[in-house]
Amino acid sequence: MTDGATITVTFITNGGKSVSAPASSNLLRVSLREQGGIPFKCGGGLCGTCRCRIESGREHTDPIKPKERKHLTEADFAAGYRMACQTFLNGDVAVSWVPLSERRPAPARPAEPAPSADQAG
Repeated sequence: MTDGATITVTFITNGGKSVSAPASSNLLRVSLREQGGIPFKCGGGLCGTCRCRIESGREHTDPIKPKERKHLTEADFAAGYRMACQTFLNGDVAVSWVPLSERRPAPARPAEPAPSADQAG
């Protein structure tokens, strides 16, 4: 796609709302500007709230960022999941997400095992 081109973003979970945006737009910013409805809290890749699924047009997204790898697994990426705040678009996409009211708490990521009582101190 060339600079100055217009792309279409379809927010499936928001009744299939379609909006136009300039190429190279950030997905979360488009959602905010056009009331697309993608949930978010921090907007900076720290919380993972803006997790969404690129249902079509995955080839029109930029490479996965390190911040996304902290919240999403390889299986998530393979299924089309991205973080909207970290995703830039260079062509038409359709995106969906699970509304915050329907989300279950994320499973705890494996952490370093805590020392057992007999190992402490």
